[in-house]
Amino acid sequence: MTAAPPPPDPQRPDPRLNRPVRERYPQIRPTSGYGDPRIRHTGPGPGAGVEQEPERSSKLSARLALALTVVVGQLWGLTVVVNEWMRGDTTTAWWGAAFLILSFLVVLVLWQIDPDDR
Repeated sequence: MTAAPPPPDPQRPDPRLNRPVRERYPQIRPTSGYGDPRIRHTGPGPGAGVEQEPERSSKLSARLALALTVVVGQLWGLTVVVNEWMRGDTTTAWWGAAFLILSFLVVLVLWQIDPDDR
């Protein structure tokens, strides 16, 4: 008959926890992952990452390019409008503001072209 282990002292940590990883987890081997026979498939299946709808992707890329062009144009227009306003040329500033509003309306029209694609 073996003696029962003494009750754990709350002040001292369990000595079994202070062991090397290979002793605590013997099922983890250095080859686990790439050499483990239990692992049959790693990662997604065949065809993963391939574009399923190239037409939709090209349409969205074209919309993104157009939207970025409009944003750059609006930022440039805003810079011109603010510079002209600060110089005191309010007529040019108002024409620039009209350009910015027109540009925003173009973006709204483009957004409404294909509402099913959102």
